[in-house]
Amino acid sequence: MSEIILEMKSITKTFPGVKALSSVNLQVKAGEIHALCGENGAGKSTLMKVLSGVYPHGTYEGDILYQGQVCKFKDIKDSEGLGIVIIHQELALIPYLSISENIFLGNEQARRGVINWNETTVKTKALLTTVGLKESPFTGVSTIGVGKQQLVEIAKALSKEVKLLILDEPTAALNEDDSENLLLLILELKKQGISSIIISHKLNEIEKIADSVTILRDGQTIKTLDMKRDAVTEDVIIKGMVGRDLTNRYPERTPNLGETIFEIRDWNVYHETQADRKMLDQINLHIRRGEVVGIAGLMGAGRTELAMSVFGKSYGKRISGQTFMHGKEVHLNNISQAIESGLAYVTEDRKHYGLILIDDIKRNISLSSLKKLSRHGVINENEEVLVAEEYRKKLNIKTPSILQKTVNLSGGNQQKVVLSKWIYAQPDILILDEPTRGIDVGAKYEIYSIINSLAAEGKGVLVISSELPEIIGMCDRIYTMCEGRISGEVERKDATQELLMKFMTRSRG
Repeated sequence: MSEIILEMKSITKTFPGVKALSSVNLQVKAGEIHALCGENGAGKSTLMKVLSGVYPHGTYEGDILYQGQVCKFKDIKDSEGLGIVIIHQELALIPYLSISENIFLGNEQARRGVINWNETTVKTKALLTTVGLKESPFTGVSTIGVGKQQLVEIAKALSKEVKLLILDEPTAALNEDDSENLLLLILELKKQGISSIIISHKLNEIEKIADSVTILRDGQTIKTLDMKRDAVTEDVIIKGMVGRDLTNRYPERTPNLGETIFEIRDWNVYHETQADRKMLDQINLHIRRGEVVGIAGLMGAGRTELAMSVFGKSYGKRISGQTFMHGKEVHLNNISQAIESGLAYVTEDRKHYGLILIDDIKRNISLSSLKKLSRHGVINENEEVLVAEEYRKKLNIKTPSILQKTVNLSGGNQQKVVLSKWIYAQPDILILDEPTRGIDVGAKYEIYSIINSLAAEGKGVLVISSELPEIIGMCDRIYTMCEGRISGEVERKDATQELLMKFMTRSRG
């Protein structure tokens, strides 16, 4: 039997009003890749924060045994000192510093308080080679993509002589190629004897690289499975996560399509800082009443730029073209005009642009529709409470109270708060940019059901997604984008991943 490098026994962690973990047990073998699965709010990230010292000893019950020794970590530095390093879902890099400065921040190569920059540069080059990055150590982190930033985070972990690497949703924001490269790197680190714990909602990735998987549900350990010996499949993992078989990933819907309610004609947008760089070129699309329309495209195709530029010109310069609502031209020169015209936009980055995390659920839900709740500039707080409670129940937001800070919710429940905010605004067109990113299969199904309900009410829904099965499973009609242009239009009955990918890679040629 392989040596156990980590054992967490009967870990219990309580927050005000919520028991996040209840007697959770976890064993990780030396040199293995151990996956941690569960729905949003199941306790995965909380458990890893206990392990890494984010939640210090004394704030939880239970024991952590690492390499056979009981550990009582006071903070992250304590755990890192033993080689346990966590990479959070939100990367902890400073964009204004270089790659080398980020890698050795807090771990400076210094003698008597003076940093040895030559040593820093040499070590950075070696670490970048290990993770497969060709960038210069002096390159600013803000100038490289998210995929490469993730590799810089791993290089930073390696600089601390990591023995147990924890990765929380490492591929959530990555495209397919960057995700594949990262998974290959994790497998390479395994060959070097580094153990890994990976939290992921992408079950195909877990099947590809994990040796074992532990499933959490409602803050409790459900089971630990050996991926090979137990013949683990996605369906087995899903059943453990949600407590039932999920036979159909996408709820059935019979579309009832009406007239065109929204249309974009000859839409052109230039980059915000590079005046001669055209981001969107002659975009034409339309959405009918009761229709779910998809936009598929590779990273950089212009999908988010399209959504943001249409929603009150919140992205881009030198924007030209026309927008029509119910056959009449509308001018969407700012976000207020867009909302008043019947548009809503659920951003792909809910933490930065979709929510005020330090505020409560109640205020986040009412935020875009305060006029509906106020008279002479004074908000009717009783009505605000009633609205928030209504949407908490309607969208099944898991929280002890609408006065809970939004930052304390799981990703799936945060997304439901964003959806509540915009559904309450009663838009005719709802634009959803990566609506299920970083969300588990159970919460995804709930959000798909919400999308279907909106379409059944006669609203038009525009879904932008990097997951082709999701686009095919949910949308009545699909536009593909490539290099800032519409490169194809496919009806649902004709849609295949192969056909969509063909259109998504169709260059301007």
